[in-house]
Amino acid sequence: MTEKIQSLLLENTVVLFMKGTPHQPYCGFSQTAVTILNALNIPFQGVNILEDETLRADIKKFADWPTFPMLFLNKELVGGCDIMVQMYQNGDLKSLFEKHEII
Repeated sequence: MTEKIQSLLLENTVVLFMKGTPHQPYCGFSQTAVTILNALNIPFQGVNILEDETLRADIKKFADWPTFPMLFLNKELVGGCDIMVQMYQNGDLKSLFEKHEII
């Protein structure tokens, strides 16, 4: 794991590795992830993986996850966009954030 990944995950409770930024997502999947987090009023750190090819490759290896976005909570991978959508729709994502006292 790179120092940058380690630092990001240690310094931020909720991290979204994504294409673009929370204010300007570069793909529909990242936009959906941001929309879900905003709907739940979750404070999060967005990380634009398009700005750093090394980070992009390293986070895929670290998470053992092939696609973006990737949502991390307390240094643990929650999942990508499809998992976030499913968890949001069935209430599990809100429950997860409540369990960790994020909301």
